[in-house]
Amino acid sequence: MSKTGPDADPSTRLEGTARSRAFAILFAVLLSSAAGNTALQTVLPAIGRQVGIPDVQIVSIFSLSALLWGVMSPVWARRSDRLGRKPMVMLGMAGFAVSMLGFGFFILMGLKGLMAPLAVFVGAALSRAIFGLAGSASNPAAQAYVADRTAPAERTNALATMASATGLGTILGPAVAPFLVFPLITLSGPMFAFAILAGVVLVLVVRGLPERPQEIPGREASGADRPRIRWNDRRILPFVVYGFLLASAQSVNQQTLGFMVIDKLRMAPALAAAFAGIAMMAGAAASLLAQWGLIRMLRLKPRQLLWLGAGCAALGNLIVAFSPDYHTLVVGFALCSLGYGFARPGFTAGASLSVGHEEQGAVAGAISAINGASVIIAPVLGVALYKWAHPSPYLINVAVLAGLVAYALLDPIMRRVGDVVDPGEARDEAQVVDASSIDATGPH
Repeated sequence: MSKTGPDADPSTRLEGTARSRAFAILFAVLLSSAAGNTALQTVLPAIGRQVGIPDVQIVSIFSLSALLWGVMSPVWARRSDRLGRKPMVMLGMAGFAVSMLGFGFFILMGLKGLMAPLAVFVGAALSRAIFGLAGSASNPAAQAYVADRTAPAERTNALATMASATGLGTILGPAVAPFLVFPLITLSGPMFAFAILAGVVLVLVVRGLPERPQEIPGREASGADRPRIRWNDRRILPFVVYGFLLASAQSVNQQTLGFMVIDKLRMAPALAAAFAGIAMMAGAAASLLAQWGLIRMLRLKPRQLLWLGAGCAALGNLIVAFSPDYHTLVVGFALCSLGYGFARPGFTAGASLSVGHEEQGAVAGAISAINGASVIIAPVLGVALYKWAHPSPYLINVAVLAGLVAYALLDPIMRRVGDVVDPGEARDEAQVVDASSIDATGPH
């Protein structure tokens, strides 16, 4: 019989329509952010070439934001343990809205010739930094909110559903971006439109996301007693390493796609942006196929998702590296995205299942930081390598992803994640290390 009240199991505190509504609102939060960011990535190569900002420089606009995201995600995750998940989701959406408004303003100034390219670059980078500084609050809080309210047995599917919000956003962003290029504000239109959308979603969060004081894990604990998880905690280290390398490979694919489409089609950047959007939509559809269909249909576990996802992405990168035309490029990118669609829920759920309930906020912060850290250097390096020799960044991705397949199959923690259903038991098991057995190195 399930308990009710303050001492109930967290997964039973929010039930029925209330929990469905809460998860739907969080889905909208992640979807709107992903759609806005992907729309931005779709038009940014065209913006850079139209304003006169070099390719490598235009991609590096994201670097400062990514650095701040990596640093601040664990900070916001810890604050969500103390203040609640909802305030952090609100902060993240507000940061996203302000960032998109500022970014759109500086891009508009550049497109109209009212600001020098260098000034546009600096202003856009600083505006984007707001997203890394404050916008990073929503992702770890949303992940922790879902983990707080799902039993271990259903967590992989729940987190896969939340991850699919990013995939759906990646379809919607490029799909609607061409319709948001208005006559007066031109390519800056999508930024202003998604800033308005972020404001609408923020209102939904304020008015509709339920959270009671007793639902905040660790609120009763002092700051010194509240659990903190370092990136090198042996329980989650394999997932952090795996996730960082996988996300770095994915960021290379995403950030070089627009330039590759322009070069393959040999057309004006503004016209090629629509074709880049189609390619991104194909990739997002493949990612959704994994997260909405195949994971559930095949009942895939995190440990299976880890090697399967990296393997599919490796094969996709091999096709992209030697794609002779645009259509082959789209097929390769879709296969890459299918792999990433498998792998992301794999390492996210794996890390969540490897710690106890009171540590869900901390592990969400550590995993969310990966998304920022992976964009600091990888995209800039990827574009630089692409300019040097077109296949080179994708061949490096193939090598990295093949290594991740081996890592997922050989590492004892990733091989056995999910064997112990109760995360509390997993935490206790993680504290018992038997030097004579490589399988006793962490939680399972």
